[in-house]
Parts: sequence; C-alpha cells; structure tokens
Amino acid sequence: MEKVFVAKRVANKLNVTEAAVDAAMVEVAEMMAELVQARKDLGLSPTFAHGASVKVADAMQALTIARTAVVEAHLQLNESRLRLGIRTSMVGSLCPEEESSGTTGLREAV
Repeated sequence: MEKVFVAKRVANKLNVTEAAVDAAMVEVAEMMAELVQARKDLGLSPTFAHGASVKVADAMQALTIARTAVVEAHLQLNESRLRLGIRTSMVGSLCPEEESSGTTGLREAV
C-alpha cells in the first residue's frame, strides 16, 4: 500500500480524534454551566452539590490533558511524515466549509 494512502488514513483518524476530544470538552463545559444555572434557578446555596461541580471540573482538566496529548501526537506524526518523505501536510481545517466537504486533512505541500 502506498505511504500517502496510509498517511491519509491516519490523518483522517487524527482529525476525528481531535474533534471528539473538542466535542467532549464542549459537553463538559455545558454540563458545568447547567449545574450552575440549575442551582441558581432553584435558589440553592453555592455550596449545594459543590462536590459534583468539582468532579465536573476534574473531568474538564482530564480532557485538557487528553487534548494536549493528542496535539503533541499530531506534531510527532507530522515529523514522522517528513521522515517517510511524504510531501503532504497533516493539517486541520480552518474553514468550516472544508470540514463539511469531507476533506482528508492532508494537502499537497507547496
């Protein structure tokens, strides 16, 4: 199998993984906001369910660590791509239109 096709497959999975971690971070942030709003809506003390809020914050910290690891893996994979002599770049899309068009996350180097 050609190296570039294998690299594209890895890049696609990397992009999906990065998006999944980001989506999980959004969900946890929304959960924290919902906990705070629920407490306010019910007129409860700031100390009510504080332990649950701390656990949600712990989850966000864990996801931040996971995101850092995935970003570092992305950088290492880019170095590996160069060592293999593949003239494409593993990049995430900066434009939402590109993401919805199904681009692979690889582009030809200029």
